[in-house]
Amino acid sequence: MTRRNSPKTILNNSRTCDALNMKDQLETPEAIKDQIWRELSRATQDRHHAWRTPVFATTGLDGTVNARTLVLRAVDRQANQFQIYTDSRSSKAEEITQQKNAMFVFWSKKLNWQLRVRVNVNVSTNSSHAQTLWQQVKQTASASDYTSTSAPGIPISSEVQAVQQNEMHATHFAVITADVIEMDWLELASNGHRRARISLDAWTWLTP
Repeated sequence: MTRRNSPKTILNNSRTCDALNMKDQLETPEAIKDQIWRELSRATQDRHHAWRTPVFATTGLDGTVNARTLVLRAVDRQANQFQIYTDSRSSKAEEITQQKNAMFVFWSKKLNWQLRVRVNVNVSTNSSHAQTLWQQVKQTASASDYTSTSAPGIPISSEVQAVQQNEMHATHFAVITADVIEMDWLELASNGHRRARISLDAWTWLTP
């Protein structure tokens, strides 16, 4: 008598096959690179994705390192670019005008992946692209992040003043465009960690 698998068994087997296929696909540098960009793109749409809020590090005006968590707004694989928003009076905007080299650091517990991305950055406030984005942003609750009367980081006297600062005034919205120079990808796994350096036209396996 022929034994038939239950629908649950078939589904579990299908999921196992999918997992094995994914593992096979991620054995090649191109597959890994594709998945990295796929996760970055998902992060711009899914607010629960761990890569939506990377750490962004710049060089301070005094030569020290400044790092902060921010929101990844857009990625463009064809152009090899990331995009984030800021107040044009912020310290990072000022630092970028002096030193354009910066770094993003992403970590995902779900993927067990760390991604460090070295970038070259530029700030735009009056470009047509920035103005178009502002027309979208100003319709959202986050618009007040770019319209306070005082620059970010300026001391204030009270919590009440903090609320007043968030009232709508002139916009200081700015777009930071980051050109990807190089990625450093690290995967943590019980059967062995993997690490690689990824540039525009090269892939180098590294000791984890």
